[in-house]
Amino acid sequence: MGKALDKLTIKGFKSIKSLEDFELGKLNIMIGGNGAGKSNFVDIFRMLRAMVDENFANFINTRGGANDFLFNGPKQTKTIEAEFQFGSNSYAFILEPTASDAFSIKKEMERYLSQNWRIIGSGGLESKITANKNEKSIWARGYYGVGHYIYESISNWVIYHFHDTSSTALMRHSEITADNVRLRSDASNIAPFLLGLQKDEPKFYGEIVEAVKLVTPFFDDFVLKPKKNGEKETVNLSWKQKGSDYPMQPYHFSDGTIRFICLATALLQPEPPSTIVIDEPELGLHPYAIEILAELIQAASEKTQVIVSTQSPLLIDNFEPEDIIVVNRENGASTFKRLNTKELSHWLEDYSLGELWRKNIVAGGPVHE
Repeated sequence: MGKALDKLTIKGFKSIKSLEDFELGKLNIMIGGNGAGKSNFVDIFRMLRAMVDENFANFINTRGGANDFLFNGPKQTKTIEAEFQFGSNSYAFILEPTASDAFSIKKEMERYLSQNWRIIGSGGLESKITANKNEKSIWARGYYGVGHYIYESISNWVIYHFHDTSSTALMRHSEITADNVRLRSDASNIAPFLLGLQKDEPKFYGEIVEAVKLVTPFFDDFVLKPKKNGEKETVNLSWKQKGSDYPMQPYHFSDGTIRFICLATALLQPEPPSTIVIDEPELGLHPYAIEILAELIQAASEKTQVIVSTQSPLLIDNFEPEDIIVVNRENGASTFKRLNTKELSHWLEDYSLGELWRKNIVAGGPVHE
């Protein structure tokens, strides 16, 4: 199990010109208008996952090429620099665009505490994080090195995105029962994952079912019956209504209901990732479901680090100011600021956080530069 991300620095990445030594807690709720930079912040997590998965070059190529990642383009920004601190261990890189619109990883470095940075790779198109995951410590004999803990932390992140709930979405289709170890980022294996919990973790399975019942009163339980499909067993997200034994199919779930099922499963899983990132989880949810979602986010943050990007005033009404990170654009660059209760104490006597955001007392709405 990796460690949560304590602090990060990002320079030259998309709309983030310079974000230095920004601290993250167990609970981080980002708010801001369209185009402020929330999604770009989430993308830095996606990019590091691609680096760990040794899929970095493809990640850049399929998202427009290196030039699209540079703040205001290659004429203004020559490199992307970033640093990430996980407890006692830190990882940093410098990315440089190539003539073919890819990125060369000009330098990768690791550090233990305040020791000098150690270069672990340079000049490649793929990261050395995975290659160094089993390295031994150069500072403490007999222990794993910094690279091991960096790999364990980043490879454990999951960036959940449940936006696609269409009839062709994989969460509505059958999946092999063996794919039940970890909930995938798009919930494509939610049926086998829930089946595994039903068998091995009935307490957590029961909590997920009860959460779904709160927002979907007619829902009774899932019907997770494996079927033979050649040499493999598959299962889909069938279910039953209260007062009926007739098995309903995944396509009978509304978009909002199946999205909430995925969110509840991600947030209530017994062994969560070291960091959970969710982009706009409120999409398509009823206001009451958003209140329940906020409770699930708070509960998950007691076990792991949670980072959420949202545009929902209803959602942020359920959190403390110190949980909220306001994202704005100033002179074309994204800014990030965590709220402070003392600064808002006078306003909070009469208004909720969501109301303060709507009134633009808490800045974070659309900005016309």
